[in-house]
Amino acid sequence: MSDTDSQPGDAESSRGLWPAIRKLFDHDEGERSLREQLEEAIDEHDAAHVGEADAPSATGDLSLVERQMLRNLLHFSEHDADDVAVPRGEIIAIDAASSWDEVVDAFSENGHSRLPVYRDSLDTVIGMIHIKDVFPYLAEKRTPPADWTVLLRQPLFVPQTRNALDVLADMRQQRTHLAVVLDEYSGTDGIITIEDLVEEIVGEIEDEHDDEPEEMMIALPDGQWDCDARTELDDIAETIDPRLAEVEESVDTLGGLTFVLAEQVPPVGTVVAHPSGWQIEVTDGDETHVKRLRLHPPANGEDPES
Repeated sequence: MSDTDSQPGDAESSRGLWPAIRKLFDHDEGERSLREQLEEAIDEHDAAHVGEADAPSATGDLSLVERQMLRNLLHFSEHDADDVAVPRGEIIAIDAASSWDEVVDAFSENGHSRLPVYRDSLDTVIGMIHIKDVFPYLAEKRTPPADWTVLLRQPLFVPQTRNALDVLADMRQQRTHLAVVLDEYSGTDGIITIEDLVEEIVGEIEDEHDDEPEEMMIALPDGQWDCDARTELDDIAETIDPRLAEVEESVDTLGGLTFVLAEQVPPVGTVVAHPSGWQIEVTDGDETHVKRLRLHPPANGEDPES
């Protein structure tokens, strides 16, 4: 076929992202990794298509959403278990000493299909219970076991430093969808579900059980702040006071900071002192995690920015 016989879409196709990616496999790029070359191809494509609609072209090129997912996938292996885990302060778990009715209530109130089960403290997770093992007793009106912990399944236990990609491989191999992340002292640092790992690639997944998002930080009179316990310390530092993010321990959220300062999961009403002079009051939570916190400014009225 001569140059004049080319199809109308050929010129447009030659400018797409896929041709640029295919070229990466056709010649030697020296010391640069394939990962770097792929990301550069995406960057160049984005720069050349600024302001275009978020939709695939007629030639089947990648949309903005697909390109973002590809970026996330390229960096997925850079994360470890601690990066993707639900922090300890946000874990919803059941005490092995709970009654059967309390177990049913926990599933009903939280909408999760799997819940960790601990004995005495969250540092002693003895298993997890699946809603599939509870539902038959409810549907068939059967008498539950006298000791419901016989229904427990075994989760994975992984160290904080375990690569996220390896955690995903472990889950697939052992057909287990929940992992308990252990800190350096073998205490519970967080938990990971399959959904947490998938969200690192595709973005946040909301379902019909998820509540409407609350404001993470709400300014109150007299310099106080009402905060979600999941608020990132970097955001706290930028918006409220950089000193609140100065902590030696490996924590990323305000709830995690409160746990470290209190050396336990503090009950509602507890006020924890921060070295900067700020007071952190627990305004909502339960025995396993805190949900909302109120920040009281230093009593001396010192300007946080000074």
